[in-house]
Amino acid sequence: MWIRKWEKDEKDGIESPIPTQLVSNEEFIPPPQTRQQKQWQDQIDAMASSNAKKLNMSKRSFLRSSMGLATAFAAYNTVFGKFWDVHAAELTEEAATQEMFPKGEYFVFDVQAHFTQGYALNFRNNEAMQNMGFNLDNSAEAYSFNNFVKEMYLDSETSMLVISGVPGKERNKDNEGNILEGRDRSAGLLPSWLMSESRDKINNASGSVRALAQGNCAPNHYWDAQNRRINEQELFEQMEREVKQYGIQSWKWYCHTDPARTGNGFRLDDEGMTYAFYQKARELGMKTFSVHKGYSAQSRTLGHLAHPGDIEKAAKDNPDLTFIIYHSAIKDSPTQEMADDPNFFNRETGDFPWHSELIALKERNPDGLKNVHVEIGSAFGTTAIISPEMCMHLMGKNVKTYGADKVIWGTDCLWWGSPQWVIDAMKRFQISDEFCDKFGYSKLTKEDKAKIFGLNAAKIYDVDVNAQLKSISADKLAMAKQRYLAAGGQTENKVHGWVRA
Repeated sequence: MWIRKWEKDEKDGIESPIPTQLVSNEEFIPPPQTRQQKQWQDQIDAMASSNAKKLNMSKRSFLRSSMGLATAFAAYNTVFGKFWDVHAAELTEEAATQEMFPKGEYFVFDVQAHFTQGYALNFRNNEAMQNMGFNLDNSAEAYSFNNFVKEMYLDSETSMLVISGVPGKERNKDNEGNILEGRDRSAGLLPSWLMSESRDKINNASGSVRALAQGNCAPNHYWDAQNRRINEQELFEQMEREVKQYGIQSWKWYCHTDPARTGNGFRLDDEGMTYAFYQKARELGMKTFSVHKGYSAQSRTLGHLAHPGDIEKAAKDNPDLTFIIYHSAIKDSPTQEMADDPNFFNRETGDFPWHSELIALKERNPDGLKNVHVEIGSAFGTTAIISPEMCMHLMGKNVKTYGADKVIWGTDCLWWGSPQWVIDAMKRFQISDEFCDKFGYSKLTKEDKAKIFGLNAAKIYDVDVNAQLKSISADKLAMAKQRYLAAGGQTENKVHGWVRA
């Protein structure tokens, strides 16, 4: 049985600032909590109880503070070995964290952020939220969007984000041939029209550009069943709508899904199907492709199409296009403890599927594939929770092989709750001397982290970072955040993805 992570935490009486077990975004089956993860969870609870008592605070308030977050990292170190950079003063002094890891130090641009249409995430508008000046719909259908704004912007250091798609297609016309608009086009979780509409709500309310949006249109979405081929008329009509009317900033592809029921997915290097899309995209001037790779256990028949093996030819044949490979192509494990499964994680080489194939294709083309970027959404957060070794190999190989200027920041939140814990994890993350010596990895400098956090994505999306920082520092969202924090606003430590009950 699956259950929302926050619901399990409420039953267990735990409110950890960091998920203490693997959380599923519905793209893979969540494994049970491991023995070490349970030890970590218990250690967080014990340390938080002790420190909160010393400070005359409730444990809940303590865990929602920077001291609680630091305590979670410190507890991790006691169970898994010293991995995160945590200073003793941070456990009892909020000012210590601000001094050592100041907020606003990096421009954080999250290229993979989700919410779900019509799903209430149990956030209730408090007085602080109601007084922020946002003119947001408070109906049940918009509830999760409100929570999205709160957790992505108010509870974290995220400056900009891309509202990222989930599988689904839009219906162009009704049975009488009339053009459909808005909700009539699709009632899916996060269709293209809703991403566009939500982006505009955020930017209009903020008075600056805080959000971009993707489009879900993909090569196999419109199908001529009689002739067993894509329906180019309908496909190109939808592509034009998404670029010209919705103003999307990237395509979001899931090669292993089949919303038009064609009987198959598609490959990036399919000259007969996908290359026609590439050419039309060129004509429309939208040449950025964000591609889900890895995490495909839920697709039993088409999951193999989430393998990164089709990237090499596609990138070589289309050097003018930009490919952002989501999740660093990491494959979900069929076992409960992937870090302890020698068939999944090779401790001698640091390889794990399908990430190793993503690395290998660049190693075969050391001077090529400059249009391929590796994104770390869920991959970094997952490996950080599962295994320090896997996390160091993930980041070490990505930077060593592709370069620090090709690694892209994404979190896959809201599935993980507010992304602040993932941001804090990256700030505190470092590759060990042992791994640098043994595997040829490099220490991550602040300059590297600045590139990963946002400067790399800014180049892809043509964002002037200096101008953007100046604009957002005094926009309405920044002022709302100041009021929210002054009123005592805190993250709720609620993780909205799925775990084993």
